[in-house]
Amino acid sequence: MATSVGRLFTAASTIEEAMAARRQGAAVLAGGTWMMRDPRRGVDLPEAVVALHRIPALSKVEIGSDHVVIGAAVTHAVLGRELHGAAGFEGLVAAAEGAANPGIRRVATVGGNLCALDFAAADLAPVLLVCEATVELETFKGPKLLGISDFLKDRHTLLAEAIVTRIHLRRDLVASAHIRLPLRKAGDYPVAIVALGVDKDKRCRIAVGSVEPVARRWTALEQAMRAGPASALDPERAAELALEHNDFQGRDGKEAEGWYRRQVLPPLVKRGVAALLKTGGLA
Repeated sequence: MATSVGRLFTAASTIEEAMAARRQGAAVLAGGTWMMRDPRRGVDLPEAVVALHRIPALSKVEIGSDHVVIGAAVTHAVLGRELHGAAGFEGLVAAAEGAANPGIRRVATVGGNLCALDFAAADLAPVLLVCEATVELETFKGPKLLGISDFLKDRHTLLAEAIVTRIHLRRDLVASAHIRLPLRKAGDYPVAIVALGVDKDKRCRIAVGSVEPVARRWTALEQAMRAGPASALDPERAAELALEHNDFQGRDGKEAEGWYRRQVLPPLVKRGVAALLKTGGLA
């Protein structure tokens, strides 16, 4: 006979209410579609959860002349719509509009995408690495700002006592791109993701997701590409450099083995550079 488990759900209307629930042991309802699959992975669902969607400040996208602030409760659909046409954020828009499926994009949030622990295939993580985003957290000791790379590496520890509230972005990219490789048997999850961006000094930033357990910058390729002028870089040459400087240890999964994830990176880089050329980012 199945065991009946009573669970507590709180919809906080302020950050203070959310933190109070956290102090009482509630988990943040972030990455709900991933969380609901916990039992399949042998993980128990939390006995208490707190949702953030009723906190007005966390559902806003604030666009300034030199920065953008994204609330953690902003959905993928809203993010894509709000940043559509904003120079430098082409990759972020593509990631938001191409993640999962339309139904999920209407409810899945930026914070949930980043806070789903052990979810390697988050679409937003690589492009936020390229944007060099800063993550704002509310902790039991007060607000805290952390670079996106450090946040992704330390999520397990940080989220034990904190809530992601906002993502801060500088407007220092002139163009960006987001390239994902889905496979039919992988469902909505990409086998590999490559995000690219070009800053105002024509320096290229590159990040990879879904290949390793945690998304990260591809610094070896960035350095190789900086050895020559960005204006001289073409898709074919970029793919050659990606093959030469592929330092990833691919993770094995049900949808793809690690060697395959590594193997598809050069073609994805080729597509990404071609996309940048179309925007004029490498001109």
